[in-house]
Amino acid sequence: MRQALLATVAVVAAVFAGSTARAQDMSFDVDEAQGDSTATEEQGAAEAGDSTGGDVIGDLAAQETVTGDVNAGTEKVTESVEEIYAVQQIYALRINRLELSPSVGFSLNDQYVSHTSAGLALNYWWTNVLAIGVNFNWYQGLESESDLGFHTRRSTRLAIPITEYQLGGNLNFTYVPLYGKFGMFNEYIFQWDAYLVGGVGVMRTRPVPVVDPEVREFDFDWRIAFNLGIGIRIFVTRWLAIFGEIRDYAYLEKLENTKVALGSSDAANCNDGERCDKGTWLEDSPTLTNNVTAQIGLTIFLPFEFDYDLPR
Repeated sequence: MRQALLATVAVVAAVFAGSTARAQDMSFDVDEAQGDSTATEEQGAAEAGDSTGGDVIGDLAAQETVTGDVNAGTEKVTESVEEIYAVQQIYALRINRLELSPSVGFSLNDQYVSHTSAGLALNYWWTNVLAIGVNFNWYQGLESESDLGFHTRRSTRLAIPITEYQLGGNLNFTYVPLYGKFGMFNEYIFQWDAYLVGGVGVMRTRPVPVVDPEVREFDFDWRIAFNLGIGIRIFVTRWLAIFGEIRDYAYLEKLENTKVALGSSDAANCNDGERCDKGTWLEDSPTLTNNVTAQIGLTIFLPFEFDYDLPR
């Protein structure tokens, strides 16, 4: 019994001694605590340095310097705001304006005579798409006969009746059904309109004596002429434009008679025979003659400036 009690006491003493030893091992003073804290901070800083590449403040300053250098070499783009309207105003108003148009014309359908002309037109626009006006063309002195006709007469003894023009004047109406704009060279924008023109007037013409030029001679005479054409106008400014036009001037002409009667060949003493009879120099019935002309020129609108009646 005594031996069992001593054994129990020994076991309790051994347990108590082990607990005291572990408590002594875990005890530490203030210096040791500060040392451990400093070491932990240095280790954390080292780890942070490894992850960020060094000093954090220095790295941020370096990044700001690089960003500043990049921005310094790049121009700041200024934002611009352009007003765009669903319905745009017409670039150049025509209403209540005068249109003055000098031009040069060339015939297209007569291969024997080139009917070159200098023209001038004046129109008044009482609406933005309708105009009334007059045009005048001068031909005499500008025309030229083709060598084809001359050589054909000489080689084949065949003559084609031709006509010479002196002048022409017409009263016209103009209608603009189409207008718009187009771009060129990805930089310029031009406004354009297309128009129809037609009217009635007079032409002063005469047949050219090619069948029997030794005897026959013709004078200029007036003819009633109708004209119809189409054209396009391209605006350079709001008062200046370039235009191109194709117009047909149609009238009835009595051409030279291709039949020559016998008689005197002396023009100065031509007083006998049918050859000298002026009534036989022209054909019995008139022939519809078309002078299809291409014209190019400038358009000047007066006054130069205008005001829109309504705001945008």
